[in-house]
Amino acid sequence: MIRTRLDRLVLGRRRRSGFTLIEILVVIVVIAILATLVAPNIFSNVGAAKSATAKSQIEMLGAALDAYRLDNGSYPTTQQGLLALWEKPSIDPPANWRAPYLRKAVPLDPWNRAYVYVFPGEQNPNGYDLISYGADGLPGGDGENADILSWK
Repeated sequence: MIRTRLDRLVLGRRRRSGFTLIEILVVIVVIAILATLVAPNIFSNVGAAKSATAKSQIEMLGAALDAYRLDNGSYPTTQQGLLALWEKPSIDPPANWRAPYLRKAVPLDPWNRAYVYVFPGEQNPNGYDLISYGADGLPGGDGENADILSWK
């Protein structure tokens, strides 16, 4: 009889050593509630970070375009495009092209689209226009969809 009670006590303790299904569900619900409160704050900053990255890349490309102009007397044509900063253009190649003007290949904008380059520029007739159309990839827009422009 004593042995049976001892077995029950030991077995009872073994059964209580894990979490119940209700305890696990409560933890999952608490995590889900926290995620719904925190996620909007995190994702709202992603759009601002991408816009800041596009501005930085446009400035970096602008410095490389200025170096190209110093060597060759003019910015690359629209047909030569930004690729002229990385490899010598095959269309109307410049005589004074000196190695790549960028450390890495021409980057895409943060939304994985090519920057729009126009020379001579429509907004800047004595220079170039360099544009990223933002998250939506279309001209105009507000917030994350706003255009990032080299002249602003």
